[in-house]
Amino acid sequence: MRFAFTGRVSTEDQQDPEASRNWQITRAKALIESHGEIVVEYFDIGQSRSLPWKRRPQASQLLAALADPDRGFEAVVIGEPHRAFYGNQYGLTMPVFEHYGVALWVPEVGGPIDPTSEAHDLIMSVFGGMSKGERNRIKIRVRTAMQAQTTVEGRYLGGRPPYGYQLADAGPHPNPSKAADGRRLHRLELDPVTAPIVARVYEEYLAGKGLFAIAEGLTADGIPCPSAYDRARNPHREGIAWSKGAIRTIIANPRYTGHEIWGKQRKEEVLLDVDDVALGYETKFRWNATDTWVWSTDQAHPAIIDIDTFAQAQTRRTARRVTPPDERGPRRTTRRYMFRGMLRCGLCTRKMQGNWVNAQAHYRCRYPQEYALANHVHHPNNVYLREAAIIRPLDDWLFTRFAPHRVAETIDAMTQAQPDPDTDDPRRTAAQAEIADCDRKLSRYRAALEADGDEKTINGWISEVTTRRAAAEAVLAARPRRRPPQLTRQDIADLVERFDDLRRVLRDAAPEDKAAVYTALGLSLTYRPSEQSLLVEARPMPRHIGVRVVSEGGLEPPRPIKGTSTSS
Repeated sequence: MRFAFTGRVSTEDQQDPEASRNWQITRAKALIESHGEIVVEYFDIGQSRSLPWKRRPQASQLLAALADPDRGFEAVVIGEPHRAFYGNQYGLTMPVFEHYGVALWVPEVGGPIDPTSEAHDLIMSVFGGMSKGERNRIKIRVRTAMQAQTTVEGRYLGGRPPYGYQLADAGPHPNPSKAADGRRLHRLELDPVTAPIVARVYEEYLAGKGLFAIAEGLTADGIPCPSAYDRARNPHREGIAWSKGAIRTIIANPRYTGHEIWGKQRKEEVLLDVDDVALGYETKFRWNATDTWVWSTDQAHPAIIDIDTFAQAQTRRTARRVTPPDERGPRRTTRRYMFRGMLRCGLCTRKMQGNWVNAQAHYRCRYPQEYALANHVHHPNNVYLREAAIIRPLDDWLFTRFAPHRVAETIDAMTQAQPDPDTDDPRRTAAQAEIADCDRKLSRYRAALEADGDEKTINGWISEVTTRRAAAEAVLAARPRRRPPQLTRQDIADLVERFDDLRRVLRDAAPEDKAAVYTALGLSLTYRPSEQSLLVEARPMPRHIGVRVVSEGGLEPPRPIKGTSTSS
């Protein structure tokens, strides 16, 4: 007989994928050695057992191969049922094997599964339950151990150090096996550059200054914000100036008291689709209530502020929340923003925020306040765009692009818009050009200094360009993003056919339905206030359209929608 082998290994607990595959396939070969050989393998690496087979890359390929009459194998063998099935996955998967007449061989059964045997069904169900129970026990043990290590030992359990601290070596790992691998513990120690800034933030906040005022003062004094100070850990942030969010995070962090804190967030598994439980769960991070955070009994690292100072800051921070709910005026209407998260300002590239003005939905970019008056770009105090000015021309454009007589043209545009997989990542290419441009400017600025130019002004220029160069270097240092495979013209044609229903929805749809259409199309809008134009690009999203991979290219080069209104 010809067999297909399927297995799985998770790398969360630092398992060696090669070693795990070897022992699993050895068990499988021992089971079938007198009956046949393995001709194909489907082995998932780094996949949790809680994921159903359809969401594991290799397992999903195996399920697809079962439906192929020319699959090349008559049976499937696994090395260990705990690795293959979790919870009720066996009951959801085995009927597919039975339907296509493919046998499933399991070592614990001693051969192929008999779909009509109650004993086999019971055994496999028990293994699924044991697999789920084992995973839950591991989670409980790990969380309990981390809680104890925080409370009793004050151990630093990983993650980036808070602004104001830096990591220091704390000796070898207490676990002998990890110590043998060179693993070491770390602790927090004061950063001589940023620790005084944290103390200043608390001092000014308790003196009555607001978040914006503190941020503006730090920016005016030329102090780099956290993301600019540590570009290696923050390549995804602009690092232009201090924001109120950075100040709020510092004020709310109890680690500055010298105590180690654990349990601020938790991983929570939620159903991917409540209408299709078989799709399983996805993991999301949730914030825990502050009264559930775990504090170390004693101080674990040098304190920047004392407990009383931190308590006073929290009292002031929560003062606005003491107003009873019944004293607040009720919101008369539910405020829906159809382009939430899709609209960016063309001046600063930041997402525009929803804002309700005169009973109408608007989008606003309040750059100077949000970024502490960091006038590194020419940007009005406020840029507004009315939602109603977008909808009609946008719908006309989308309806035209998917009209029957333009389908072929749209398919050609999508095909040509795909990035060439043989070319470099555009972000890395842009970063290299940015570094070259910064180097040229720095050379000119240094020459100007040597020629007795205004030292204060030139140093300001040098500081700004150095920050830009550091951001570009962080992009180059980051791991290159995986490029998606190119789609054929037929792949894109099949995708476009799925949009027929969306075209009909655009005619007379309710706002929430239209918002769903815009999300499904992967719209990206960029508003340029000086030109009063809106650049529109559509990148259909796989999770909404129902295909595994789509091109990163848009339908066509972004087309401006002229005539949108603005006030600034």
